[in-house]
Amino acid sequence: MKKKGFILIGLLISMASAFIACNPQNESENRKQFFSNDWKFHLGDIEKASISEFDDSSWRTLDLPHDWSIEGQVKQSNPTSNDGGYFPAGIGWYRKSFSVPADYNGKKVSIYFEGVYMNAEVFVNGNSLGVHPYGYTSFKHDISQFLQFGKENVIALKVDNSIQRNCRWYSGSGIYRHVWLQVTEPILLDEWGLAITTPVANNTKALVKIESNIYNETDLAKEALLRIQIKDQSNTEVSIQEKKVKLEANSVLKVINELTITNPKLWTTETPNLYTAEISIVSEGKEVDKLTESFGVRTIDFSAEEGFLLNGKSTILNGGCVHHDNGCLGAAAFDRAEERKVELLKEAGFNAVRTAHNPPSEAFLDACDRLGLLVIDEAFDGWRTAKAPQAPMDYSLHFDNWWKKDIEAMVHRDRNHPSIIMWSIGNEIIERKSPEAVETARMLATHVRELDPTRPVTSAMTSWGEGWEIFDPLMAEHDVCGYNYMLHLAESDHERVPSRVVFSTESYPRDAFYYWNLIQKNNFILGDFVWTAMDYLGESGIGGYYYPGEHADEHYRSDRFPWHGAYCGDIDLMGWRKPISHYRSMLYNDNEKLYMAVKEPNPENGKIIVTAWGVWPTWESWNWPGYEGKNVEVEVYSKYPKVALYLNDELIGEKPTSVAEQFKATFSVPYQKGTLKAVGFENGKEVESTILQTSDKAVAIDLIADRTELKADGQDLSYISIGMKDTNGILNPNAENQLSFSITGPGVIAGVDNANLKDTDLYVASSRKTWKGKALVIIRSTKEAGDITLTVTSPGMKDSSIDIKTIK
Repeated sequence: MKKKGFILIGLLISMASAFIACNPQNESENRKQFFSNDWKFHLGDIEKASISEFDDSSWRTLDLPHDWSIEGQVKQSNPTSNDGGYFPAGIGWYRKSFSVPADYNGKKVSIYFEGVYMNAEVFVNGNSLGVHPYGYTSFKHDISQFLQFGKENVIALKVDNSIQRNCRWYSGSGIYRHVWLQVTEPILLDEWGLAITTPVANNTKALVKIESNIYNETDLAKEALLRIQIKDQSNTEVSIQEKKVKLEANSVLKVINELTITNPKLWTTETPNLYTAEISIVSEGKEVDKLTESFGVRTIDFSAEEGFLLNGKSTILNGGCVHHDNGCLGAAAFDRAEERKVELLKEAGFNAVRTAHNPPSEAFLDACDRLGLLVIDEAFDGWRTAKAPQAPMDYSLHFDNWWKKDIEAMVHRDRNHPSIIMWSIGNEIIERKSPEAVETARMLATHVRELDPTRPVTSAMTSWGEGWEIFDPLMAEHDVCGYNYMLHLAESDHERVPSRVVFSTESYPRDAFYYWNLIQKNNFILGDFVWTAMDYLGESGIGGYYYPGEHADEHYRSDRFPWHGAYCGDIDLMGWRKPISHYRSMLYNDNEKLYMAVKEPNPENGKIIVTAWGVWPTWESWNWPGYEGKNVEVEVYSKYPKVALYLNDELIGEKPTSVAEQFKATFSVPYQKGTLKAVGFENGKEVESTILQTSDKAVAIDLIADRTELKADGQDLSYISIGMKDTNGILNPNAENQLSFSITGPGVIAGVDNANLKDTDLYVASSRKTWKGKALVIIRSTKEAGDITLTVTSPGMKDSSIDIKTIK
């Protein structure tokens, strides 16, 4: 499967969306029961917290997902330091009491964790089930033998994130993804043993191949019926098949079914059509188990001659890398937060994402499937050698004992997602120059291909001045070669190794046009994944900029406090698209053709210094007090052949904006208050215009909710954007008002933000200062239906309120 083009086939589901949350005591309704509510939590290590009799009545009660680090104060003295964003870490305990019905006796009961950061030791009724070190992979324990049926039981978790620094970015701490209780009969389907592919996939026919693992955990041989139904998005059955199977005692049977869909709707990024497969087992006249999995019909093909083909169509990857945090929510992977992240990426023009540098949440992949975002699913940041000094306690401590389990957890869990097009086995491996690295890459890639032969294996490589051709043997172990910041060598590499398929796994944001242009000219380059698509916590100061008098340095050379996050994203922590986002999208897409922003002028006492991953601070603002009469640089990005710029209806100038000008025009404009207008021309005619207008003093607090109706499930979120407006309703981009938030009704404030990564105020709080005239409040529903009212106040201003409804 190496080097030559090969057809890879459509897949997909997400296990989180496959199951409906239900009461843990109603096993007959669902085999996978929502288990994230009503946990007890204590920050700090406590002796005997694992035993059932321990008194946890004074502990805090909360619902998962939960990240205790984001609740803490950003301090320079915190051991997570620059890499972890100066957030607290430590040890925490979780406990939950739950009843187990007497009729569960004889069934298989398991506890499934989607993600715990990190070193999660699970206890059931005081019995340790072992430690799961890696914080980014899902894991499960069979707890049947430790349960007291018909009685109360206690599950306890010790989460140890105290050994710092173990990550080069913000990890968060705690049970930050969902937890599920699984209850099955002794004859059952293995959800991670299910693989759905489409060996034939076109507009007239899809051949759906479904591999199922059926377990018989009884001492008797059994006969059973395997039934498979495929339904479309309107819940109409499009194919069905039944097969009788014989199950030997205490055995597992792999069964392969092939079904046909006539005139299937293909999965694409523009039309992410999904189907549902219902796989059920009937034994002795009773349905004993059932899995419901969504999947997509699509083909993927990679070659040096044609690049990347999705369903036979040439597709350039306009991608971005993302870390796993959700801004002011920290690492907590609420379904809505993960979905919104994908929405923001799509709105910013991306068609692909790289989950740097670990497997993402199930909810994130579900959203990629539903909304049509291609995914490179990445396993590790490193292998056997630590990325010292940044993370001397990282995954290298666990690699030899855990790589296989964690690779299997990633591929088995995620292989049915149509959005995933590649598996990545690593990122900038420290030992990459050694022969041992080649052997390790071969070991990892071979196992990934054994688990899923339908997708290529890649990893991200760079030289950092250590030579480049020396990596040829390492690259040869991959199907597709990821280049971090090295794409300028791709053309010469192609002359040396013509069969190599290449893409940019990371690039500097400022190099957007260079990379785009290189990709247009070379089919063997699949696309670009900028570092990064979104701002993130940790790796503090990367992409930052510094004013005269500030200590300017790169993030990897010195502490950058009070910076506690990365400002290299196209999208900031609140979801606002920076100017670079509009420019990048314009390069790859045709739905946005004109945009204007203003470069922040240098202060009188010196020059602004921008770091390597940064771009010049540029804003949608025509408010520059103190610069009256002085030249300010205005940037216009345009897909039109020519643009013109007007200030207060007077022509400043006209400039071409073709490929030769990199679709960009810069005007030097003497600043004066008023209206700045950019106009795009095509065939000599004005086609489109955009304006920036000077605002007066902010006098009103404007509130806009992305959603005004939530589910009353304790999990749903509403993102409320705050803008400081003048009397004409124009945002004042210089407003820095102190805001206070209060809430009534069945909701809580889950987080507050302003996207200023030098503001060290708490993210879980009832107040925040605006930055660039904006702020954000996230409201989380409770389990009660009703009306929520958020009220925002600021000294000297009229209060502002917004209503949110929650429904059962």
